[in-house]
Amino acid sequence: MTFKKRLPPIGARPGTLAIPPDSPPPRIHLFDYQGDVCTEVDVQDVTQLEPYVESTRITWVDVQGFGDEAQLRAIAELFGLHPLTLEDLTNVPQRAKSEIHPDHQLIIARAPDPHAEQVEVPQVAFILGRNYLITFQDRYFGFFDPVRERIREGLGPIRQQGPDYLLYALLDILIDYYFPVALALSEQLEDLEEYIHDNPSPDVLEDLQRIRRDLVVVRRVGWPQREALRALLVEPSAFVTEDAMPYLRSTEQHMIQLMEAVDAARDTTSGLIDLYISNIGQKTNEIMKVLTLMASIFIPLTFIAGIYGMNFENMPELQQPNSYFFVLTLMGSVAVGMVVYFRHRGWLGGGSGSRRSRGKG
Repeated sequence: MTFKKRLPPIGARPGTLAIPPDSPPPRIHLFDYQGDVCTEVDVQDVTQLEPYVESTRITWVDVQGFGDEAQLRAIAELFGLHPLTLEDLTNVPQRAKSEIHPDHQLIIARAPDPHAEQVEVPQVAFILGRNYLITFQDRYFGFFDPVRERIREGLGPIRQQGPDYLLYALLDILIDYYFPVALALSEQLEDLEEYIHDNPSPDVLEDLQRIRRDLVVVRRVGWPQREALRALLVEPSAFVTEDAMPYLRSTEQHMIQLMEAVDAARDTTSGLIDLYISNIGQKTNEIMKVLTLMASIFIPLTFIAGIYGMNFENMPELQQPNSYFFVLTLMGSVAVGMVVYFRHRGWLGGGSGSRRSRGKG
C-alpha cells in the first residue's frame, strides 16, 4: 500500500475540502438511546438530525461516504463544527490524533480494512460531544456493525453509559481489526522461515519484502494511534469522564501489545532477509568452491595433455609402446592425489583440516 493523501489546491483557503473523487454519497445512520429506550433511524436528509442535536439521550450519528459536500457542511453547521475540523474529517488520511475544542473533541483513528486484499488502513474520525458522538468514514467499511448489534439488543452497559463509553467501544473494535492482520503476517513469516532453510528462491525474498512493507504501514499508523489513546487518558477533557478511563486504559494496553508484536515481526522480517542473503551467499560459495576445485584438478591434467600434444619428433616417450597408458595413469594419479589432498585440508567434504576434525583432536 502506498500512502496517498488527497490535498486541496496549493494556496486554498483554510477549511477547503479535498473529498476523494470515488467516495460514495453519504449514508447517515442514527442511534438515540438511553436505558430501555432506543431509536434507530436511517437519515435521508440532514434536517432529520435537528431534533437530536439537543437530545437528553445519547445520540450516535454515523456518516459513511463523503460524496456530497453540501450535506457534510450542513452536518458541520448543525453541530457547530469548526471548518478546520471538517477539513480534518474529510481530507483523508490524517495522522491519528486527539484535539479538544470548546464544544467537542476530535479524535482521528485508523483501522485495517478487513475486506481489502492488501493491508489498507483507512481513516475513521470521531466528534465527541457532551451527549453525542459523530463518526465519519469516507466509504462503507462496516467496522461498527458489532457495536450496532449491542446497542439494538441492549447487551452490556453500553445503553447505561455516556458517549465517551460509546467512543471506547468503537475505538476498541477498530484496534481489534489490527490483530488478525498482525497474526496473519506473523504466520506468513513462520512459513517463509522454513522455505528460506529449504529453498531460498527469489519468490521468498519478494514475499519478505511485501510483508515488511505491510508491517511498515501498520507501524506508521499504529504508533500515532497509540499516542492519541494516551492523550485521551492524560489530557483533561470535559467530554471524557472518569467512568470511561478504565476502558480507555485497557484499549491503550491492547494497542501497546499490538505495536510490540508488530515491532517483533518487523525485526523477524529483517532477520529473515539477512538469513536469506546469507544462505544465498553460502550456496554461491559452495558452488564456486566446487567449480574451483574441479578447475584445480584439471589444470595439471591439461598441462600434461598439452605437453604430450605438442608436435615434436624427438620426445622420447612417444616411441614407447606403453606410453599412452603411462600418461593416463599419471594423469589419474595426479587427479586422485589432488582429491585426497583437498579432502585432507577440509576443502572437500570432512577431512582432517575441517573444524569438526580439529575440534575432536
